[in-house]
This record gives sequence, C-alpha cells and structure tokens, in this order.
Amino acid sequence: MEIRRDTYLEALASMRHTSFIKAVTGMRRCGKSYLLFRLFPEYLRSQGVAEEQIVKLSLDSFAARPMRSAQGLYDYLDAKVKARAGRGMTYVLIDEIQLAEGFEDVLNDFLRRPDVDLYVTGSNARLLSRDIITTFRGRAHEIRLYPLTFREYMTAYDGTPGRGLDGYMTYGGLPQIFEYKTEPQRVEFLKNLFTETYLRDIKERYTLRDDGDMEELVDIVASNIGALTNPRKLADTFRSEKRRNLSPDTIKAYLGYLEDAFLIERATRYDLKGKRYIDTPYKYYFADTGLRNARLNFRQTEPTHLMENVVYNELRARGFNVDVGVVPVRRTNAAGIVQRAQLEVDFVCNMGSRRYYIQSAYSLPDEEKVRQEEASLRSIDDYFKRIIVTGDDIGIRRNEAGITTMSIYDFLLRPDSLEL
Repeated sequence: MEIRRDTYLEALASMRHTSFIKAVTGMRRCGKSYLLFRLFPEYLRSQGVAEEQIVKLSLDSFAARPMRSAQGLYDYLDAKVKARAGRGMTYVLIDEIQLAEGFEDVLNDFLRRPDVDLYVTGSNARLLSRDIITTFRGRAHEIRLYPLTFREYMTAYDGTPGRGLDGYMTYGGLPQIFEYKTEPQRVEFLKNLFTETYLRDIKERYTLRDDGDMEELVDIVASNIGALTNPRKLADTFRSEKRRNLSPDTIKAYLGYLEDAFLIERATRYDLKGKRYIDTPYKYYFADTGLRNARLNFRQTEPTHLMENVVYNELRARGFNVDVGVVPVRRTNAAGIVQRAQLEVDFVCNMGSRRYYIQSAYSLPDEEKVRQEEASLRSIDDYFKRIIVTGDDIGIRRNEAGITTMSIYDFLLRPDSLEL
C-alpha cells in the first residue's frame, strides 16, 4: 500500500536545483523518511536521474553511527560526491540530520558546491528551525510535514467517509496506523509510541530527572485541547488537582519541549478590531488526535473537541498560519445597560493576502445554535470569507450575510473547499 503525499512531493520538486538546503521537518513517524527516501527518489528517477546520482544516509541507523560526528559526516559525503565528480548533479538525502553533531558547518560546506543538491529531514523544531534561521542565513527552505490529512487517509481507507472520519478522529493520521488491523493493536501501537518514542526523546534530549511532572502536564493539555490556558493557569491546576507546586516558568519550558517535538501547537489570540495579538491565554492542539487519545487511554473522545482539533490540523497542513480570533462587542442587557463582551472566532487563517474566519460546530440542531455560531462572524467588519464547518452532513450553503456553512466532509475532502 502506498499513500501519496503529493503536496509535499511537489514542494520538494519545486525547490530542486535551487541554492537552498531543503529541510523536511515534522514529528517522528509522520512520514518524513518515506517522502525523502521513497517518493522523492521515485520522482527523480522519473525525471531521468540515475540511481548512482542519489546518496541516501539514515543517521538513526546503527550503520550510520560513525557519521554522527561532524568529521565523520563530512568525510562520508565528500567521498560520495568526489566519486561522481564531473558526472552531473549529486542528490544528497539525509534523514534525521539533528543526530549529527555540528551538522550546520558540514551542510554549509556542501551548500557551496554547485554539483550538490541537499535535502534533509529533522524531528526537533528548536534544533533545526533555529539553525535554519540563524546559521544558514536564508539559504535553507523548510517544508513542514504533518500526519496524514483526512483526504490522504481516505486514499488508504476501505470504507465510507463517515466511518473513516470516526477512525481518523480516534486513531489519528500516522501512516503506520494502517499496518494494524484490529483496534487493540492500534491502541497498543499509539500508547507505546507516545511513551517509548516521543516522551523518551524529550526526556533524553533535555535530561529531565523528574519526568512525572512532564507526563502529568501532557495529560492536562490533552484533556483540555481547544481550551484557553497559560502557564500560570496550568500551575494553579497542578496545585489544586495534583497537589504539586510547579512554577509557571517550568511549565512554559515543558510546553516548549512538547512544541519542539511537534507534538502540540499553540494558537495565539488575535484582537480583530484592535489588530493586535493578545499574549495570553492561548490554545493548544495536538498534531495527531490518535496520540492525544492514546495518552488519555481513549477515555475522552468527545467529538466536539476532536473535530475542532482536526479542523485546526487541516488548516495547518494547508499551509495557513492559524490564530484564535477575538471580536470585542457592546451589548445592551435586559436592564438597558450597555456592556462590553468578547466573541470568539475559532480560527483566523492567514496565508499571504488570503484570510478566512472559521467556526467549528460539531452540530447545528436548531436556529438558536446557528445564531450562536454566526454571532462572532457577523460582528467582523471586513470583507474576508467567513465559514462554519459542521459535523452535520448538510453539503454547502450560504446565507444572506455571506456566511458559508459546509459539512466537515466537504471541508476535509475537497482541496478547494475554502473557495466554494
């Protein structure tokens, strides 16, 4: 079974032969190696590139241990490139580049060679993204890889979209989930993966002595996806529910570790009328709902929150920057007193000059719920498109205020859904 990742493949292909390091980043097991070592070489061969022009190096393999030092990596690549001197471009593909000490200097050296085209993957945001910005000084291009979108998921799923979405929200979009045929197997895979891969990576990378607090924090964040929070609120939760004193600074650091591992993402609040960001509180979403559910032992699988997380992930996979919108309004109460209030827009999505306002509503059972979901969208006074995504299978419709309502299936399965 082959799951196509055409969006990412096209992104790599479009950067071919440019004077940049092409860096594919993303969480462990989301498909970076598959993209770089299988799909991309297939593309290169289809373009007439010979097999001997492609150099592959997996730094997380035992055989690659000697190449994890700067000198070892340099010597290995230098020998491979010199062996092909004068015979065209050499495509260097390196998996898990962050495992090599001093990789920045090595890559900068090969970046200067006109007959070398560099592609790398990395699983740690702080290590790789920071170095892309600083060390390479604009000479690296980052391609962020996410777990499968629902559209990609359905290319491998044998069933209806309804049953597929249930499975997707429950077990997530890591490609390996399709290798397990039963629910107990999927549950065990995800639970072990979270503990033995992601959390262990974080503990080893940051030499955490007391990892119990980190695990408790993961559980709290997982239980409150899409809820407004900040380190101080989380510290209060530790004090009241866990009987533990954990400082806001420590919690902030732990949240940073989880973000660096691409496990969670933070959505910041944005005042749509004041045109400014609000520092705190903010929301967290899991990059994969299956991992989130596994962490909670599949006890909290509320479709309302999971659908909101899926909508957020879809927008990020499409390349949007996503914020939480705040719309200040004035309302008159029953006593005739004008009061200030804030309405929330679930997602403010930006990409260049494009912007969309999106509400996630699992169900719209009556007119009152419709009015509730539309209230913040109707209070926005610009011309950008406003959309409500609902779990109800209603197709696509637009009201007199120009607000589009569409089903989650149309939103996720149609690549042009935001333009409909």
